[in-house]
Amino acid sequence: MSRKFDDLISKVNSCSTKTVAVAVAQDAPVLEAVKAAKERKIANAILVGDEAKIKEIAADLDMDLSEYEIINETDDYEAALKAVKLVHDGKADMYMKGLIDTKSFLKSVLDKEAGLRNNRPLSHVCVFEIEGVDKLLFLTDVAFMTYPTLEDKVSIIENTVEICNACGIDMPKVAPLAAVEVVNPKMQATVDAAELTKMCEEGKIPGCIVDGPLSMDLAICPEAAAHKGAENRKIVGDADILLFPDIHAGNLVYKTLVHTAKVKNGNIITGTKAPVILTSRSDDFETKVNSIALGSVVAEALRNK
Repeated sequence: MSRKFDDLISKVNSCSTKTVAVAVAQDAPVLEAVKAAKERKIANAILVGDEAKIKEIAADLDMDLSEYEIINETDDYEAALKAVKLVHDGKADMYMKGLIDTKSFLKSVLDKEAGLRNNRPLSHVCVFEIEGVDKLLFLTDVAFMTYPTLEDKVSIIENTVEICNACGIDMPKVAPLAAVEVVNPKMQATVDAAELTKMCEEGKIPGCIVDGPLSMDLAICPEAAAHKGAENRKIVGDADILLFPDIHAGNLVYKTLVHTAKVKNGNIITGTKAPVILTSRSDDFETKVNSIALGSVVAEALRNK
């Protein structure tokens, strides 16, 4: 089981080398991450975009482009379509956003001809390594689904369980989070959490353990669970997946961790035929490299499946 990003990278190094197709690759932070991923034997890359600009940026980064395939396309959306089609056709294993707006990037993911749609709602998973926590935590959804319905939450769990499985967690514990750990009919998050727990018990959400509603302290702190006398719960501070009630809660926790705690993290879009790496312009260099590593692990799991 992977407990740190170093474990994920070791897992990647034991598999066949994967290839990431980058849409609109003339982006310095992305090229820097792609260069590091290749040097660390995490993944190769195919760069799709304005070749002249790619070469200009690569020169500043001391990046040897003879080691990369470059597909010249100066139109951003056409570059995205060409890049995603490489993954669709099996010529690359994962798809990564470069210097293109998120709306256009996701439009290419969902393109009927060349995209990666998989008859499932898309959702976002952020994997965190947090100092003092002896496991990876999977936060979802912090960036994509705004106000997920009960049905959406089922899909989010299914998508995230696949990512956990790829990382070596066979039966992840899912904590549907709320402000309280008891059902309150006036708080929809608690009602949904109880229903998700029941659905899991009935076998409608397989491959995981769901226990909700849970407050954040009960989900991640064993001492809090003991203090509150919650030792009889299925999750007693040892959750793997933190399922947020809406994007506000998820995004606030995500940004609080990134800006106040000592963490490493990687992000991925799920519910697609192949891993989709969607990082923010504000994400640091290591987050982009970690996201490529996460995508490589998931790509290997999908290939074996």
